[in-house]
Amino acid sequence: MLLANSRGMLAAGRRAAVAANAMQLRSLTTGVSGAADKLTYEFTDKLDLIKPESYESRKAYQVIGEDGKLRQSKEPSLSAELCQKMYENMVRLQVMDHVLYEAQRQGRISFYMQTNGEEGINIGSAAALKHEDVVFAQYREAGVLMWRGFSLQNFADQCFSNADDPGKGRQMPIHYGSVEHNFHTISSPLTTQVPQAAGAAYAFRDAGKDGPVVATYFGEGAASEGDFHAGMNFAATLECPILFLCRNNQYAISTPVQDQFRGDGIVSRAQGYGMASIRVDGNDTIAVYEAVSEARAYARENNRPVLVEMMSYRIGHHSTSDDSTAYRPIEEIESWKETAHPIPRFRKYMEAHNLWDEDKETALRTDVRKAVLQAMTHAEDKPKPDALDNLFADVYTEMPQNLVEQQRELSEQLKKYPAHYAVHH
Repeated sequence: MLLANSRGMLAAGRRAAVAANAMQLRSLTTGVSGAADKLTYEFTDKLDLIKPESYESRKAYQVIGEDGKLRQSKEPSLSAELCQKMYENMVRLQVMDHVLYEAQRQGRISFYMQTNGEEGINIGSAAALKHEDVVFAQYREAGVLMWRGFSLQNFADQCFSNADDPGKGRQMPIHYGSVEHNFHTISSPLTTQVPQAAGAAYAFRDAGKDGPVVATYFGEGAASEGDFHAGMNFAATLECPILFLCRNNQYAISTPVQDQFRGDGIVSRAQGYGMASIRVDGNDTIAVYEAVSEARAYARENNRPVLVEMMSYRIGHHSTSDDSTAYRPIEEIESWKETAHPIPRFRKYMEAHNLWDEDKETALRTDVRKAVLQAMTHAEDKPKPDALDNLFADVYTEMPQNLVEQQRELSEQLKKYPAHYAVHH
């Protein structure tokens, strides 16, 4: 009898605890103050199916219009020196892209991808970051690395896969990486960098308000990959100081945005993850700079991720393996080039403020072209990396015995049949 009573009392106690927890849960989910970190919602007796056409489209932040004139009453806070440096880097990136693209067409390098039309995104965002901030890029962010001090010779060496290539010839052209510049090596598979970036940002959570943030770049097409969602959710729930920088250039290779998603671009996804966000005119270099600066400050101050969608247009082909005129009209490309290209727009602003003129433009383009051609010539003349040694290096601190044996066997094979293997030493 006593045992039965004890069991009854325990069961009643459990039911009371469950009921109390349920009451507490309901109180937390009805908008009670102090429950900001919980899922909050209110009950209603109105059956309301919210239709997508009722959603409002997010506006894109803009400082200077397509005519190069200010849309605001006050001047941007950028100094004349910073504006000039940003513009010069945009031109340098454009000229380098053109020369190396033509080098691929001549058969001198195997592959290339341009940033044509997206120079404002590259340089505007790079200028807003600090050097200690860690970058996980996709493959159209050469300008970010250029801003950080990666030289024209560094770019050329990587594209020609010579002995001075930091990657030792193991990567395709334009797959840059630099420890010195806090720029992780680019990976061809889409979006692998996003969850990796979230993990790196997790390590910086306790770095303090003066610590670094992580910036990861990707296109709107890459945002259709599962890794995008995993990275966003990890960063939001783990409260990581990271910037998700989306280049929405309207095309995922040949797939236009209307065939990729039905929502309001990429920025609308931030709300679902409880994440701060902003949409910005990616062809307005100053607007990009201000948006990313604000996002960085918020991320570091609050240990929270921020999604920045930068609206632009890919004027060039996806890569040297692509002919974009097969899936989009030339008139569309020319229209964007003539009316919205970030370089002419920024130049108009610079000239209106007496920061630039035709003589400076001519001198800059002439000097940069000479420098790129010189770097390319030097890169082409340099020897190739030692393929045999580099095949086994940089994986283990101490090479395991099975790899030692494989290296020995390969070396013997090459010595026995040298005419059959084009190996450069």
